[in-house]
Amino acid sequence: MKKVIIIGNGISGITAARWIRKLSNFEILVISDESEYFFSRTALMYVSMGHMNWRDIEPYERTFWKKNRIDLLQQKVKEINHLEKTITLHNAQTLAYDELIIATGSKINYFNWPGQNAKGVFGLYHKQDLEYINSLPKDNLRIAIVGGGLIGVELAEMMVVQGRKVSMIIRENSYWRNVLPKEESELITAHLREHHIDLNFGKSLAEILSNEKQEVRGIKLLSEEIIDCNYVGICTGVSPNIEWLEQSELKRNKGILVDQFLQTNLPNIYAIGDCAELISPDKNRKSIEAVWYTGRMMGETVAQTICVTKTEYKPGIWFNSAKFFDIEYQVYGIVPSEINYPLDSKIWIHPQEKKSVRIVFQADTKIVVGFNLIGIRFRHEICDQWIASNATLEFVTQNLHLALFDGEFSHSLKRMIQ
Repeated sequence: MKKVIIIGNGISGITAARWIRKLSNFEILVISDESEYFFSRTALMYVSMGHMNWRDIEPYERTFWKKNRIDLLQQKVKEINHLEKTITLHNAQTLAYDELIIATGSKINYFNWPGQNAKGVFGLYHKQDLEYINSLPKDNLRIAIVGGGLIGVELAEMMVVQGRKVSMIIRENSYWRNVLPKEESELITAHLREHHIDLNFGKSLAEILSNEKQEVRGIKLLSEEIIDCNYVGICTGVSPNIEWLEQSELKRNKGILVDQFLQTNLPNIYAIGDCAELISPDKNRKSIEAVWYTGRMMGETVAQTICVTKTEYKPGIWFNSAKFFDIEYQVYGIVPSEINYPLDSKIWIHPQEKKSVRIVFQADTKIVVGFNLIGIRFRHEICDQWIASNATLEFVTQNLHLALFDGEFSHSLKRMIQ
C-alpha cells in the first residue's frame, strides 16, 4: 500500500491528510514537532485571553485521527533522502515514503537586531509562543510590539485586555499603510488609539536593550528614542520555514519552489501552504501567500493529484479577512494601498461608526475588480461572482442588497456610489 508522509500539521498538511483519506486507502503519517494535534492557529489569541480553552481550538476530537487511520508523530524531521525516498528524524529514526508533502509553514522574521536574544523577546505564531505569553507576570508588564500587521494587532489586543501597557513601533505613517488605502488605515489607527495603545509611526527598531541579567529593559529606535519596556513582541511578518532543508537538493528561493501542480523539482515531493513558493503564480496573486484559506486549497489540490489525477492549483480571486479588536475586515480581489490610474475607487465611510466600503474598478471600463470592507460584511460568493464576471460599477451599485448581510446600509451605499 502506498505511504504518504506529511511534514507539518497546520491547515495545509491536515487538509491534505483528510482529503487523501477521503480519496484513498493510502497509509498516512503526519509529523510535527510543534504539537501532537492540529489546532487553529488563528485562535491562539482567544486562548490567551481566556475566551477559549486549548481543546476548544482543536477542530477535531482526538479520537478522529485513529478512527480515520491518520497516524500522528510528534518529532522533528532532520533531512530528506529523495534517492532512497526516506526521511530521517532528529532521533535518528528513518522512515520510508512513496509520496512526501512538505507543509512546514512559516517562522517569525527576526532581522539580527542587537539584543534580540534577550530574555523577554518573543513572537506570536507557535503553540510554544502562547505558552510563553501565558507565563508572563500579571503586573508591571510593559510591552513594545515591533511591527504593525495583523499579528501585531492580535498581540496588542491580548495585552490590552489583560490591562498591560502597549507601545507599537510601526514603520509606516499610519496603521498597515503598506496594505490598506489611506482612509481605511486612518480609521483603524483611530480605533487603536481608542484602546490606549501608544502608536509610534514612522519608526524602526535599532536595538533591544537589556540589563546585567540579559533581561529586556527597553528598546532603542533608529531615531535614537528610547522606549522603556520589559518585554518585546516581534511582529515583523513571517517567512517560509525551510532552514532545515539547507542540505537538500530541493530548489528554493524564499520558499520551496513548486509548479502549478505544487510539485517540487524532486519526484514524489510536494510543498504546500506558507512554505511553498509558486514559480508562476496566477495574475494578481503572489508567489507566497501565507494565509489560512490558500493553505486549505493547496491541501485539497495536492490530495487530488496524489490520489486521483494531476490537478492544477487554482486559487481564484484573492480574499482575506481579519479583526482589529472588534472591527471586522474583509478584502476581495484587487485593492492596492495606493489606487491610481488605470484603477479608481469609490469609498463610503459611516459618519458615526467605524464602517467603510470601498469598491475598486477600472477607470475606463468601470469594471469592478475589488472590495475593501471595514466593519461591514459582504457575501463571499457574491463578491467572487461579480469580480469573475466583470460586473460594472453600475450593476454592483444596483445590486448591493445581494451582497450585504445588513440591508440597513444598502440605500446609503447606493447614494454614495452614484
